[in-house]
Amino acid sequence: MKREMSVAGTFYPARAVELERYFEYFNKIYEETFEINKAKTRAVIVPHAGYVYSGYTANIAYRVLQNLPTKSFLVIGPSHKIAFSGISMCKFDAYETPFSSIEPASDLFDELSKKFDLASIPQAHAEHSTEVQFPFLKYYLPQAKILELVYSDVDPNDIAKIISYVLKHEQWGVVISTDLSHFYSLEDANKLDGICLDAIEKVDAAALHHGCEACGKIGIAAMLTSAKELGMHSHILDYRTSADASNDTKSVVGYVSAYFN
Repeated sequence: MKREMSVAGTFYPARAVELERYFEYFNKIYEETFEINKAKTRAVIVPHAGYVYSGYTANIAYRVLQNLPTKSFLVIGPSHKIAFSGISMCKFDAYETPFSSIEPASDLFDELSKKFDLASIPQAHAEHSTEVQFPFLKYYLPQAKILELVYSDVDPNDIAKIISYVLKHEQWGVVISTDLSHFYSLEDANKLDGICLDAIEKVDAAALHHGCEACGKIGIAAMLTSAKELGMHSHILDYRTSADASNDTKSVVGYVSAYFN
């Protein structure tokens, strides 16, 4: 069973040559604006909107993730189309991208299957929050393998236990997918998103409950809980809104990328 592309051509280009142009464009801006970040990490938070809006923000995180080649990544994102209880994990033979397929992290699948009680809901995996990460991973870490987790109604602590287990193994890494507030004015979005950014910077999951409206707030809370348990520090890489691309300041969506070490 292959994990087929479901949002290629909408959230990101369906052709490899067009994807490469996006990445080259993002990197040109990044390299002209900032000193290249040489930090080492196996855990990042990234956005999941269309690349024209959030691709640059995500790209910075993958540039940092590239500094520490890791064998396998757990990609965790919220379900947008299907409501269910818990976390879904499926055993796919391959994850398709416009570049080429990514091999499944079979060792990670076997370990999590034995240790955690996870559902298998194939239809939940036609999910853009996780899928938009796959081309980045294939481009920047072409040898890496992946495993996709999609969650809906679940206690963040249940995901935190999985993240902590994964990060205790040096060959594994974690990608947490989330966007921030949706469809507020730019001024209001900055205020609401500031709550999320402050919680990430302080590694304080409880602070998210003071007004953070991230669509993947459960995933952020899980990552912060795990990071605090493991003694990790957080670093915000980029924050912006859709207004940076659209110039529409009346109804925006917020995006953040961050890493932990």
